[in-house]
Amino acid sequence: MHVHGDNLVQKENHTTKYLDVDSRLYLTEIRIKYDEWKDANEGLIGPLAKTTDDDSEIIRKRVELFNGYKNFLDQQHYAEKFDSRSNLHSSVLEEFIYFLFKDLVSEFSENALIGKSHAFKDIFFQPTSFKEMIEKPNAKIEKKDHDFVIGVNIQTSMTCNGSNNSQSELLQIPAVAIECKTYLDKTMLEGSSNAADQILLRNPNAIYLVVAEWLKLTDKVNLKKYKVDQIYVLRKQKNTDREFRYVDTYVKNPIYEDVVTHLFFNVKNHLLSDWSGGTEQGLENGFLK
Repeated sequence: MHVHGDNLVQKENHTTKYLDVDSRLYLTEIRIKYDEWKDANEGLIGPLAKTTDDDSEIIRKRVELFNGYKNFLDQQHYAEKFDSRSNLHSSVLEEFIYFLFKDLVSEFSENALIGKSHAFKDIFFQPTSFKEMIEKPNAKIEKKDHDFVIGVNIQTSMTCNGSNNSQSELLQIPAVAIECKTYLDKTMLEGSSNAADQILLRNPNAIYLVVAEWLKLTDKVNLKKYKVDQIYVLRKQKNTDREFRYVDTYVKNPIYEDVVTHLFFNVKNHLLSDWSGGTEQGLENGFLK
């Protein structure tokens, strides 16, 4: 759940990396600010399933806390010491998304799936012989990593008729999947679209969203051909390479509260909506979709 905090712990406890003086100092400084950010977010409750007048203020406060911590972490000396391969900076967005939805999801169930996921992608059966096929399921489960998922863990058990050899599998099924990006380019969007298509084949009631800080797409990209349900650009700004973000003339937009608000209510409305339907109900209307 606290993916950014876990990333920080890994660096603090690493036995071969991040042992130099600067790394130890920077990690200590980041730890202090991270704990403040985490504690402040966990001290906030909401927004919840029932819409109230306090929702906008809670979201505003979460965005304010996110901007403060992200601006601190994005300082040049931290960015150069912990590059993109370390995932220290990119994991902040994933944890912010968790804070945004944690209380809403907990209202449905404490057992709901929330956070990073190895979600169910596909299943196939591959015994080594017909004899083995009769004796045990030999199911192969394909899984796909997702940055953030709201969904359910389903514990399954499969047994061939007349056999005592059972196979148990834990399947993580998303109702909402969110891909988190520092910036979104065409290659990333194509990958997200493919991932969305795979989810919808197995769970047609799911939605797939992309949330990025910056955008690296041109007007020549046809967004309608991609399977993602919505793309959020939190800073309402085109991407600039990291080295140019530290030029004195560069103006970095903040994370915008209205974009986060739209994201929250989009997900909330989906979780609260009626997913029933099908051919029988559609036949009553004369149109099926």
